[in-house]
Amino acid sequence: MARSKSKRKTKSARKTGQAARGRAPATQDAIALLKADHRQVEAWFEEFESTRSDRRKLDLARNICQALKVHTSIEEEIFYPAFLEATGDKEIHHEAEVEHDGAKKLIAQIQASSPDDDYFDAKVTVLSEMIKHHVKEEEKRGGMFSEAREAGMDLQVLGEQLKERKQELMSETPQRGGRPVPRRPGRSPAQYFRM
Repeated sequence: MARSKSKRKTKSARKTGQAARGRAPATQDAIALLKADHRQVEAWFEEFESTRSDRRKLDLARNICQALKVHTSIEEEIFYPAFLEATGDKEIHHEAEVEHDGAKKLIAQIQASSPDDDYFDAKVTVLSEMIKHHVKEEEKRGGMFSEAREAGMDLQVLGEQLKERKQELMSETPQRGGRPVPRRPGRSPAQYFRM
């Protein structure tokens, strides 16, 4: 038994060493990528709840909203259609779409407000609760992600597609000082940066 622990430590040390030397990790499958998004947004919601700084709340709310907009887009454009085709489970698919619709409406309200708004914190808290419920539904046993695995979906290929689309969407939102800059029709992203 001591021998098998030793082997496990060696394998683990090798993996850690590879990561430390800068080798790229294996491609994330679709579910791993989507779960990583979930964990990131959950961390930002927790930080939002614990901070008292209005400036930090505004930055966190912007990060949360932007991440959720990108996340819902890649799910709706790529993952959900593939899920529906592979499983035929309209009930889970439709429920996820309706949950996204509700979140999008609240995201728009949050983006149009600030900590000066009496309801700003409440809106972010309600969005957090909505997202927690949605994530639980996707990740639970018998939920969308487990059904996707059972259906034999090619999660590696989907993961690559999700990653590429996510990068496209993120590059479409110009950044200034870590915050999204609103886009105006007819202007390129480069035109939003001030030198």
